This record gives sequence, structure tokens and C-alpha cells, in this order.
Amino acid sequence: MTTDASTAASPGPAAPRITTLDALDERRAADVLALLADAARADGAQAVSEQGRLALKGGRREGVSHLLAYDADDVLVGYAQLEDTDPVEAPAAELVVDPERRGQGFGRALGDALLAASGRRLRVWAHGGKSAARHLAQVLGMALFRELRQLRRPLGKLDELDIAEPVYPAGVRVRTFVPGQDDAAWLAVNAAAFAHHPEQGSLTQRDLDDRMAEEWFDPRGFFLAVAEDDGRIVGFHWTKVHREEQLGEVYVVGISPDAQGGGLGKALTATGLRHLAAEGLPTASLYVDADNVAAVTVYERLGFTTYETDLMYRTES
Repeated sequence: MTTDASTAASPGPAAPRITTLDALDERRAADVLALLADAARADGAQAVSEQGRLALKGGRREGVSHLLAYDADDVLVGYAQLEDTDPVEAPAAELVVDPERRGQGFGRALGDALLAASGRRLRVWAHGGKSAARHLAQVLGMALFRELRQLRRPLGKLDELDIAEPVYPAGVRVRTFVPGQDDAAWLAVNAAAFAHHPEQGSLTQRDLDDRMAEEWFDPRGFFLAVAEDDGRIVGFHWTKVHREEQLGEVYVVGISPDAQGGGLGKALTATGLRHLAAEGLPTASLYVDADNVAAVTVYERLGFTTYETDLMYRTES
């Protein structure tokens, strides 16, 4: 389905034409990805999350809409993505404007279109917490709701790393993920471990397949803690390598609810960090909610410090 609407912008050039789609063809997806790449180079951070970028490809996604803003010359100047899949929370959005076209009302126009599409019940991410994004949120009548921190720590050589070989609880061993064999069991554990976290806990087979199809995917860095008696997955640490940035990531650590509190998370985190160091990566990163004090404390004790902050705003209604 395609709809076109002109949305009033702040003073400046004529209001953009905003086209709303439930799926992007290859040409439009390529145009949006090019826009995102230009913005990332200018801002030093991605304006749209990994999940959002994956949703650009592969056809229609349930609950996902794409808003493309074009100027009078039919040039793409902005993009927003709206995801309405959370049964409780308001729809979530991310948006970006061409770095060369900012300050001309395109961001406001996309924001207004998102408010209209969501019935003025909206959450919006501002990755990197840029001042312009904070200002736009205020203009749209949105208040700060969530703070997601990116933490980093140096790694260096494995034999110099200040993280000892981990010790696992009795009856638990570690192996790596086997694509096609462990998919369903991992999805089940992930859903249970992140039942309180709608973004991570709602991953589907399609979401897993999308990630396994990416160039960065390497099962050697996807560690599973399994019970020795029945092979059941009780925890995991999925690492990710950003080769261009020479950055390793604690992508996600999850523990089955019935295995929490026994030091398994700490052991898995150590296993992943030691793997990243062995890969020759100088730095490790991870994301954690600022209000998750217990997790922040654990990571700070492992030498992580705050590098950058992503902010989420939401409407008061």
C-alpha cells in the first residue's frame, strides 16, 4: 500500500512530499541506505538501528512502515521508520534527514507525519543524543523516556587481558551455535530471558535468519552454555565484530530465568571478551539501559565506561 501526503513544515522551502510504504523495492531501499550512510559519516553514529536497517530489505514486515520525504525536485531528503508491534507500548520510530538539507523543516515534517500515523502515541529514538534531535523532540512535544548507553573498554592482546579464564557452574559446558540445529532452542531461551525487553525478546526465525545472512555473522563467536545432562541451552553470549571500525561487540548476553543468579552471565561475558581479544580487536563495546543498575555495575567492574548515549523520547499522551 502507498499513500502520499504533504505535511506542513517549519518556515523554509516548500513542504516535502512524504510517501508512506509498507515495503521498499530494491531501488528505494538502496536510496535509503545511501542516505543513512551519508548521515552516519556526518554524525559519527547510525540514525537507524540494526533492526531498522534489516527491515529495509526483504519485503513487507508486520507492523513496519517506511516514510520517505522528497523535495520539490523529487530528491530523497529524509526517511523515517515506524514500528507498531509492541502490544503495550506506543509505536517506535527512527528518522534521519540528509546532512546537507537539515534546518529546512524536513525533520519537523517527518516528525509530524509520524505523530499523525501513530495517532499521536509515539516513541522516537535519538541515536547519539544529538542536540538537534533533542530540540526536534521538544518541538514535537515529546519527553525523555529511556536512556541507552554504549559502553566501551580496551582489550589488547589475549595474554595481557585482565579478564581471567571463566569458571562455569557445575553441570554446565560451553559450545558454539550451530545454524539450523540450534535456531528454535535459542529463540525460545532468548524469548524467556528477555520477556521484559520487547525489542530483543520478540525476535523471530526471520529476524535470526536476517542476522545470519549478514557478512558479520560468525558462529565461532556465538557461545551457548548448555546443561551437560540434557543439552538444554541455559545461557548464551553472541558477539559481533565490526571489522571496519576494529570493534568487537558484546552483542547480546542472555540467561534462562531458571539459571540466573549463579554467575553464568559473568562467565559467558568473559568468554566472549576473551574471544574478541583473541580475534585481535583492540576495543569492545556493548549497549545497556541506564536504569539497569545491576548490569551497569557488572560491566563497569569489567572495565567498561560510557562512550555514547542513545535517547528515546515519547509523547505524554
